[in-house]
Amino acid sequence: MKLTWHGHSTWRVDVEETSLLIDPFFDNPKTELTPDDIDDPEYVLLTHGHADHIADTGAFPDATVAGTPELVNFVADEFGFDDDATVGFNIGGTVTLGDAFVTMLRSDHTNGLMTDYERSGGMPTGFVISDTAPADVLDEPSTTFYHAGDTALMSEMKDVIGPYLAPDAAALPCGDHFTMGPRQAAIAADWLGVEYALPMHYDSFPPIEIDTAEFEAAVEAHAPDAEPVVLDGDKSFEL
Repeated sequence: MKLTWHGHSTWRVDVEETSLLIDPFFDNPKTELTPDDIDDPEYVLLTHGHADHIADTGAFPDATVAGTPELVNFVADEFGFDDDATVGFNIGGTVTLGDAFVTMLRSDHTNGLMTDYERSGGMPTGFVISDTAPADVLDEPSTTFYHAGDTALMSEMKDVIGPYLAPDAAALPCGDHFTMGPRQAAIAADWLGVEYALPMHYDSFPPIEIDTAEFEAAVEAHAPDAEPVVLDGDKSFEL
């Protein structure tokens, strides 16, 4: 599995022959790319409907968009996707997208949509992406990545995601202010039992600017079994 960070919460995940792009938002200081520079993904996964997570969805018209039913319906209207180019599923559910098994989990965040009238995007979410069905992760060799979305620290990481979905690596928001900060993200890494903790959702705008050394130190202090992996923008990590 290949993980590529394009800044903020935007990740490309390649699972065998399947490509997935999560939360496309290229107007951030960590990437030098535009959507036109990206090889078109087969799937776009959306954690929630805030503009800094869905802004560039329409740049990938040939992709299938996956997320909560409320959110994919909004995206279909907003960006002109056909209904048969969306996959609406919900928290706790797993869908097979090409070679990837994608399980949706909740995130502790908000999800109002910036429209002319009040509209909900459903519960904010995160995704566990694996090359093995979730029921088999603990029994068979597998590679599993958790994108936590925009979230606070939550006990579900310790009680459900870690022990039952067993991610090997987690992308964790750590910019504080709108999500977890470095210390809470490090505690999340410990609760999840991951081997690798990758920071995201930081430095994109002034309220979430941090020194990533704080994240690395926090992981060392609170999740000593995890290795912090701080990527430069548009760089990849082989899991």
